[in-house]
Amino acid sequence: MAVAVKGSITVEGQEITITNPDKPLWPEMGITKRIYLEKLAVLSPYLLRYCRDRLLTVIRYPHGVDGMSFYQKNAPEPLPPFVRTAVHEKITYIILQGLPDLLWLGNLAALEFHPSLHYTGSTLPCEWMIDLDPSREVEPRIMEAASIVGEVLRSLGLLSVPKTSGATGVQIIVPVHPGVTFEELRRIGHFVGRFVTEKHPDLFTLERLKKNRGDRIYFDYLQHYGGKTLAAPYTPRARPQATVSTPLMWEEVERNVSPLDFHLLNIEERLRSIGDLIEQLPPQPVEAIITQLS
Repeated sequence: MAVAVKGSITVEGQEITITNPDKPLWPEMGITKRIYLEKLAVLSPYLLRYCRDRLLTVIRYPHGVDGMSFYQKNAPEPLPPFVRTAVHEKITYIILQGLPDLLWLGNLAALEFHPSLHYTGSTLPCEWMIDLDPSREVEPRIMEAASIVGEVLRSLGLLSVPKTSGATGVQIIVPVHPGVTFEELRRIGHFVGRFVTEKHPDLFTLERLKKNRGDRIYFDYLQHYGGKTLAAPYTPRARPQATVSTPLMWEEVERNVSPLDFHLLNIEERLRSIGDLIEQLPPQPVEAIITQLS
């Protein structure tokens, strides 16, 4: 019978209980809980940038990626004193603040981090995200689709950063100035989505029902809205290869990189080399397009 191992670490003055550090979380990659917590600490400056002060949903895998999982919106009890929460629509969400909170969640085998698209107490988007969602489990055209959308945005005067979802899709992120609304961004999203689906009807669809999409890639501009979530930049994903949702350079998209290329065991080297591509892009002038579409 396996013996439970329990200890604690002190991070930024906070004591965090660690249980079963040698438990395999991504067995195929040889990643135990101990290794995961080390990698989370490396990712924390980047991951926290897109989770801090937002309503957080996590997906927990108590027995690793091969075991059962559950979405956790309500904060579990008991909570350590350093973990902040906020109530939104009768749900008590965790509000991430720093590394102690992140490692506490990592110890609970929270393997995916899905923050709200707005800050706690706000109804305005933090950034604009278009979600390209394949209908097939393996979609060799996903980078081609991302490239087309990026080119359309560029033609509108908007620079953007594509990122792998870490699963099968790609999100395209456009930083925006505070004050732009979800409704306004939906209007641009619908405009761009209609344009690419009319121009490439075999590649894109605006059909929400998966059973009606065939093999086309869903241009999802509706998921970007208050109360909804998308996988955070730099979140690990509960896939066998321990992929990480990773911002890309457009040249990488043109080279048709695979989402499998970016995972917990090599993300540190990439971040050291190129930093956070999203943070490097200033807010884009979406207001000019909103005015034209009004």
